Amino acid sequence: MLISAEHDVIRMLADPLRLRIIELLADGPACVCHLVEDTGAKQPNISNHLRALRGAGLVVAEPHGRFTYYRLLPDAVETVAGQLAELAQRARTNADARRECP
Repeated sequence: MLISAEHDVIRMLADPLRLRIIELLADGPACVCHLVEDTGAKQPNISNHLRALRGAGLVVAEPHGRFTYYRLLPDAVETVAGQLAELAQRARTNADARRECP
């Protein structure tokens, strides 16, 4: 579900830093140190955003030695994109279906 009480994915992606993290992870897995370097954000801030993205099912953590790498889940992104495409199609279909006022 695109917007739900549990995980509001649209709101999640509306945050500029979270969106930047998603964009960076689209180029491949990265650890927090890479994301800190690439965004200029503080480590605790990046970690908090990654926790939220993991909770929403957009990112997965993968231990690799002493480090944890984060990977974007393309299926989750495709699901959100599909839901947005469905909303756009409904809007096109119903553009002239004005409801009458009582």
